[in-house]
Amino acid sequence: MSENKKAITGGEFIIRDTDYKEIFTPEDFSEEEGMIAQMCMDFLAAEVQPHLDAIDSMKDPELMPKLVEKAGELGLLGLSVPEELGGMGVDFKTTLLATEALGGGHSFSVAYGAHTGIGTLPILYYGNEAQKAKYIPKLASGEWKASYCLTEPSAGSDANSGKTKAKLSEDGKSWIINGQKMWITNAGFADVLTVFAKIDDDENLTAFIIEGGTPGVTMNAEEKKMGIKGSSTRQVFFNDVVIPVENQLYERGKGFKIAVNILNIGRIKLGAGVMGGAKESINESVKYANEREQFTRSISKYGAIRHKLAEQCIRTFATESATYRAGQNIDDAIKALIEGGMEKGKATLKGIEAFAIECAILKVYGSDTLDYVVDEGVQIHGGMGYSAETNIERAYRDSRINKIFEGTNEINRLLAVSMIMRKAMKGELDLIGPATAVGKELMGIPDFGAADTTLFAAEKGYIKNFKKAILMIAGTAAQKIGATMAKEQEIVMNISDKIIWTYVAESTLLRVEKMVAAKGEAACQEQLDMMRVLIYDMADMMNKAGKDALNSFVEADELTMMMMGLKRFTKHAPFNPKEARQRIAIKLIDKGSYCY
Repeated sequence: MSENKKAITGGEFIIRDTDYKEIFTPEDFSEEEGMIAQMCMDFLAAEVQPHLDAIDSMKDPELMPKLVEKAGELGLLGLSVPEELGGMGVDFKTTLLATEALGGGHSFSVAYGAHTGIGTLPILYYGNEAQKAKYIPKLASGEWKASYCLTEPSAGSDANSGKTKAKLSEDGKSWIINGQKMWITNAGFADVLTVFAKIDDDENLTAFIIEGGTPGVTMNAEEKKMGIKGSSTRQVFFNDVVIPVENQLYERGKGFKIAVNILNIGRIKLGAGVMGGAKESINESVKYANEREQFTRSISKYGAIRHKLAEQCIRTFATESATYRAGQNIDDAIKALIEGGMEKGKATLKGIEAFAIECAILKVYGSDTLDYVVDEGVQIHGGMGYSAETNIERAYRDSRINKIFEGTNEINRLLAVSMIMRKAMKGELDLIGPATAVGKELMGIPDFGAADTTLFAAEKGYIKNFKKAILMIAGTAAQKIGATMAKEQEIVMNISDKIIWTYVAESTLLRVEKMVAAKGEAACQEQLDMMRVLIYDMADMMNKAGKDALNSFVEADELTMMMMGLKRFTKHAPFNPKEARQRIAIKLIDKGSYCY
């Protein structure tokens, strides 16, 4: 990337072309970073996967906290913690890599993610020096375990409506906390709880640090859940809990800000973690398909099974491409802020906040991908997939929570569009100019000039047109619906899906283009196939979502014109997806595990 080219910012991919040289791909990780990932996978293989049944049974309440401690001894809990506080201080994308590598750990992955993410980061990024010095080293080592208490029975997606209260004691030395929290991960063994409450009649939440075992903190029994059965999940009650006044975290009334920014981190990390689960499930699927015989042939030789195996790989590869693209963008933003004089912790939050749109995108697409992969994994296993004797059955149950964690997928779809619109209204994202240009193009004569036949020219054209379809529909919706657009959730989600698919498709294209530049076309045949099948399928998906949106708020001649434009922007040349999927599946079957 040329030095004078302005760094891309969150959501800008809709109106700006990106060169493959500007992005980071998983192939770019260093040997040292690869060793961190291998250490994580080795830990799962040695300490977690042999004990999955015992973890899920929860008969030994000390098993999970001991595993967390062992992870701490290896330094895995302190990857994002600065060295001066007992951590390793790696960059953001490397924490994503570790999260992916540990993503196949089922309930352990949840405990790890909650501890290192929402459990530790509020104190790391918002705590004062005394708070960080007291808590972070012990959290990084695993001596203390952490949880995050935000959700309440009547406050889920609308977290700021929580009813837990905080009151200053008469002598002004203590906070007195009263209230109830539910669905609290790691609650059963947490030593440190970040708790959100409203002081007196404040409209917004404030955050507090409460240590486990403080008088007045009580809990219900462990929740019985569909999946992630080994993850400690309990209701937590605060009955006149007295904590020192210095245990207020950050500023009064700024708790919701903490929650939102920490959730941004959780969303992209979820996108990374589900990849580990997806790859594990693909490995289970291809292993079973190679071993299982029907009609005297292994089922991996049948086209229906190969279609499923290939599609599992395509969606996982696409998720991976988008996740590490965004991870590097975040690292670049953090670096620029630090170079501008900002303190590292604050710069980290600001850098991640700048790409909150992409964090929401990855949360949605990643969790949808894992759901698809495990569902088809069960189907490949047939009746055995329904048996608790198989790992795929556990994976199927465990995956479902990811569409609810870190804000439901519906909330994140709505957020992605609202954040883009907010940036446009603030002048941070110029949507009006490009949308106007698309409107003029609709009124003009299509360009039937000589076709560009160079490699990737067709795919780049499809992505450009996908972006035009977004601008056409979103621009018209903003104009016609205006201030009430947020209430038209079906239309907003149609637009959001188009944004999500475009980001993922472009990320996959750029990754494959970079791979071909490094290795040559012949060495990347299956990656080219995955990218082309993805875009081919997404063209139809883009068309359907666009039609659903336009039919909801446009009428008469204008609707006819825009439908013609939508058809033009989602048109795809003839392509043979069957043969492409066959090549993808054959390589997977030959290797016997995920190999992309």
